[in-house]
Amino acid sequence: MRLFLIGFVTALLVIIPAVFFLLYWFKSRSQRLLADSHLKRLKELSRLTGGLAHEIKNPLSTVKINLKLVSEELLDLQSAGSSGQSNQAITRALRKLSVVQKETDRLEQILDGFLRYIDMAEPQFANVDVNLLVSDMVDFYSPRAQSNSITIRQGLYDQPLVCRVDADMLKQVMLNLFINAQRAMNDGGELILRTFRQKKSAVIEVSDTGIGIAPDRLPDIFDACHSSNRQGSGLGLPTVKRIVESHNGDVSVSSEPGRGTSFTIKLPLVEQD
Repeated sequence: MRLFLIGFVTALLVIIPAVFFLLYWFKSRSQRLLADSHLKRLKELSRLTGGLAHEIKNPLSTVKINLKLVSEELLDLQSAGSSGQSNQAITRALRKLSVVQKETDRLEQILDGFLRYIDMAEPQFANVDVNLLVSDMVDFYSPRAQSNSITIRQGLYDQPLVCRVDADMLKQVMLNLFINAQRAMNDGGELILRTFRQKKSAVIEVSDTGIGIAPDRLPDIFDACHSSNRQGSGLGLPTVKRIVESHNGDVSVSSEPGRGTSFTIKLPLVEQD
């Protein structure tokens, strides 16, 4: 009996871990299969929605062109010296057309933003000095900032901050943040740019003196599903996050309602030999 018990216990000690291992293996494999299936469905959904967005853009372009042509014809009629009553009717029609044109422009912006978000290509990495890239973007954006009564101030790190990035993608990040800041400063203000080094990371700060972001919105600011943007596609900040993370970087935000918002981007520096 004693030998039987010893044999039985020994068998349990061998079998139980084996059973747990098999259960764990089956569970892990099932999860991987489910994850692969889910990823496949997401990719398929992305292709379908991307195709749908492209299909919408085609008739939308036709609508925009015809709206412009109708507006021009109405303006010609108005210039031809119609009666006072006819002129009033034409003016009302032009106002309505203007509203429709603005909405079609906004719809086109939404579609463009959506397509950029889902069709993002793989980054083409190269060694880039972040200081030079930020400086180039300031030069590019300055005329637009001036026309919106925005003063740009920049303080760049006194040494090169070389990171391995896709320059075009990082420029898109900067542009999205500039546009976001502009929308927060309808009456003008300051756009402040800083770069500095933090251990093994290059840091870019983009700050504004705008209306700020409510505390309850901050946790969802980079979430495409929670955007409250009514002026653009609403995908500017989610796109920023997606690009930065594709560069093994990190982006965060701090804000105070009525005083402004600051976005901080951290990118790994190229290790020097």
